[in-house]
Amino acid sequence: MNKKLLYIKGISAFIICIICFLLIYIRFSPKPDSSGQKAYTLEVSDGEKSNHYSGRTDAEYLSGLLDELKNTEDFIYESTSSDYGMYITSVNGLKADDSKKTYWAIYVNGEYGQYGANSQPVNDGDTYALKLESYE
Repeated sequence: MNKKLLYIKGISAFIICIICFLLIYIRFSPKPDSSGQKAYTLEVSDGEKSNHYSGRTDAEYLSGLLDELKNTEDFIYESTSSDYGMYITSVNGLKADDSKKTYWAIYVNGEYGQYGANSQPVNDGDTYALKLESYE
């Protein structure tokens, strides 16, 4: 009887050790880097309030980054296509309004953007801003 009890205790201790090692491995094992290679910061501002987003992406163009944010964050945008590229019509429920002469401007590293969202390259460390502005 003692041998049987000793055998059961040995097996139990062995199983507990395996479970502990498995839990430690799961907790501390390297995770695949699915966060992207390029760091970015995006500010969305309507002149009164602003939201900030930051992270990492593999998107080639700003439109791809916006699509990623749309799928993962509390970020919503709408756009239309034109002869000049993608035109952002709404961000987080705030619409550009021709009757109020407003539009969504793109800024890259503090400078007024020279490209539309679908042709603005995303580079590591860049800061982007979408600002609701008026034109006259």
